[in-house]
Amino acid sequence: MTMALFLCREASAVEIRGVVLDSLTEESLVGATIRIKGESTSGTTTGLDGTFVLRTETAHPVVCCSYMGFESVEVPYEGSRMVIRLREQTTSIGEVTVVSNYNGSTAAKAIEIERNSSNVVNVLSSKAMELAPDITVGNIIQRMSGVTVERNSSGEGQYAILRGMDKRYNYTLVNGIKIPSPDNKNRFVPLDLFPSEILSRIEVHKSLTADLEGDGIGGAVNLVMKDAPARRLLTANISTGYNATYFKRPFFSSDYQAVEKQSPDERMGNIGHNKVSAGDFGMRSLDIRSRIPLPDLIASLAYGDRVCNDKFGFLLSASYQNVHRGKNMNYYNYTKSTDDQEARTYSDMKQRVALHAKLDYAITAQHKLMWYNGYLWMGDDEVRIAEAEQSANIRMKHNRQQVFNSTLSGEHTMAQKTVVLDWKGVFSIAGNSTPDNAQIYLQGSHLQTNKAATRRWEHNSDRDWAGYLNLSWHPREEWTLKAGGMYRDKKRTSFFNEYTFDSSTGTESYQVYGTDWSNFSELLLTPREYGNVGDPLNYDATEQIGAVYVMLSFKKKNFEAEAGFRAEHTNQGYELRFPRSTDGKGNQQYWDYLPSANLKYHITPKMNLHLSYYRGINRPSFFEIVPYSIINEEYKEKGNPELKHTIADNVDLRWEFFPQAYEQFMVGVFYKHLQNPIEYGLITEGQDMYYTPLNFGNANNAGVEVDVLKYFRHFGIKCNYTYTFSRITTEKRHMEGNEIVIVSQSRPLAGQAAHVANLSLIYKDTEHGINAQITGSFIGKRLAEVSNWYENDIWENEYFRLELSAEKAWKCGVELYLKATNLIDLPMIRYIQKGPHTDGVTDFPRYRDNILERKERYGQTIMIGVRYKLQN
Repeated sequence: MTMALFLCREASAVEIRGVVLDSLTEESLVGATIRIKGESTSGTTTGLDGTFVLRTETAHPVVCCSYMGFESVEVPYEGSRMVIRLREQTTSIGEVTVVSNYNGSTAAKAIEIERNSSNVVNVLSSKAMELAPDITVGNIIQRMSGVTVERNSSGEGQYAILRGMDKRYNYTLVNGIKIPSPDNKNRFVPLDLFPSEILSRIEVHKSLTADLEGDGIGGAVNLVMKDAPARRLLTANISTGYNATYFKRPFFSSDYQAVEKQSPDERMGNIGHNKVSAGDFGMRSLDIRSRIPLPDLIASLAYGDRVCNDKFGFLLSASYQNVHRGKNMNYYNYTKSTDDQEARTYSDMKQRVALHAKLDYAITAQHKLMWYNGYLWMGDDEVRIAEAEQSANIRMKHNRQQVFNSTLSGEHTMAQKTVVLDWKGVFSIAGNSTPDNAQIYLQGSHLQTNKAATRRWEHNSDRDWAGYLNLSWHPREEWTLKAGGMYRDKKRTSFFNEYTFDSSTGTESYQVYGTDWSNFSELLLTPREYGNVGDPLNYDATEQIGAVYVMLSFKKKNFEAEAGFRAEHTNQGYELRFPRSTDGKGNQQYWDYLPSANLKYHITPKMNLHLSYYRGINRPSFFEIVPYSIINEEYKEKGNPELKHTIADNVDLRWEFFPQAYEQFMVGVFYKHLQNPIEYGLITEGQDMYYTPLNFGNANNAGVEVDVLKYFRHFGIKCNYTYTFSRITTEKRHMEGNEIVIVSQSRPLAGQAAHVANLSLIYKDTEHGINAQITGSFIGKRLAEVSNWYENDIWENEYFRLELSAEKAWKCGVELYLKATNLIDLPMIRYIQKGPHTDGVTDFPRYRDNILERKERYGQTIMIGVRYKLQN
């Protein structure tokens, strides 16, 4: 080719520049596909600001633009910078229009929900969850502003703590419906039960409106499941990985398939009146095996489509996880004279199954029916080995939890679209079963002779029937009047049966390891004649909640206002199955009147000032009002049938700025004033002292939140920081000479950390399908457990985790991804703060001059996987 021809060829090349916008919101669309019509090789995608650059030699080129969830367009290039506006994809069914809004599953949609919400809310999209290094909601939710988690025995996030408010002050919704808890004492729902793959988004409501249930002083977590798509959708995912803990030690397991599901008393009937013998108990489930665990396995499959002339839509999905987790712990107990230090190893095999079906049917343009069914199951098989200098104990626990929810709902538009009626009918049931939870006690190399073992059976259920009705009236464009109500009937059962065993060879002859036995199934154990069924965990509970509300909303130009009022009635009762010396029945009934208000001022089209107020409550847990009594080593514990529910006034002020569809800057302050907060404290009755749930006057909780998401071409930064300050005063025991006196102590609320921060550095290359992020999470020191002794509480030290995730996507729909968690594996440390109760303690491990209580590590976890998405 001559130079002249080359220059002519270059001169004919055209450089096309432009931007792609959402036609409705005028927000930039990131990752839209751009190509020249008739050219099979050229093409690009829009960047993080929605812009694109494309070169072509085609004369009079036509630019083709497509984006998932939007209608594709073809636009002739006319020589100037192009502005391409895409409309959200719709499917027409006669008069019916089905909109594919992706239900908040994209980052832009999640920010749009935050921007348009009348109350203070944070939203995490399913796309953000895909890229996150975590696989359960319990771990992912800690990335959100103002959220920390309480971890389970293997170090995974289990319960959410919102703005320093303990898990008891928050509730969990699925698709806006409160679900029952599998916990045998409390209301809160374990978030490690939920695989993140089945969710469209997570909403954390930090202020409540009148149409939300009122028992969320800290807030509410709403898990929104994926909707039926507007067009055919197929996704598949499989991944594997390993936890580094098991590079250094074996995984211990027992034969969970040999576990007897019912206790001898349950099998015999006439519970509490059966004498038992060694022959009533199987032994094979006590065998411990040491092995190298198989790699983790995670798989999911989802399929959705619209049929019957697009009137009927469905989404079916299934998810399975089989992962091995655990931890190594050094545990210290300075109150013991011997064996005050234990080395503990936890080996956990967790399996999760999630089945999800969401159906919708558009009868006409004004009438739509939806039916959601979700089933969640988690199995946790754990072996804990605790070894001290002169003793050891081994625990084998097999826990099964499940939640099922079925919700039939309808939406009906009437009176020329000025009236909207929606309703829901709900059935939910949760269950928890821990059969044959066995613990064996060794002294040196032989079996302990007295109380050589315990074996415990526990199970409970929590069943809900509920109905919801909402009516909205739009008499004018600026005004909306909404009213409605709900009713829920709950029935809860709890069963507990424990047996104590002594060594069959008595105190004169020991059963020595290596001589008399080599595994625990070979031990000779004699049960004491009767099992313990008189435990207060054998109870039934009922609860009926009824509520009505009214809300009035006004919108005009730059101002929005919403005022609401909610009235809730509670009827909470219990009945002990085997009462001892107390009345076995009781109940509480009361009304609560809960006002709320939200004001929003649009400073500019992209900047809001948001002010919210609401009154919320917190009901006692089911077990706290049961008149139980438990004898512990140092004190007695008892329930409190007179326990009052907590009432709190909550105020939020937040400044919000959304410069682009994928960017946000938010700064907020909050204040909570609690009346009758529930904390554990001491009371004296006669000569006995009891540790019991009590109402402690008033408490305050206040803080500041900052949330930032900003992109610079391919790079982005996402960070949030929360400062929280709280104070409550409770009564504690204190030694003065040889006497115990009661003193007052002010402290933060349990579980509250003053400082919480998350920082993510993000890389996005939409043209080449590359996403990556590295995330650091910091939680300041927080109160872990409240002691009944003055200045003797247990604190959890500040904790930092570093995690990495990356993915590569191809246009054929295949994605390859990597997730790595807890990369630097810093120890989680708990300590007893230096005080009068520990001043005389010597020759004991200390941490920053405090008494060390435990140090534990969870190990790094690395996973690799492949994901496939097909949508046409």
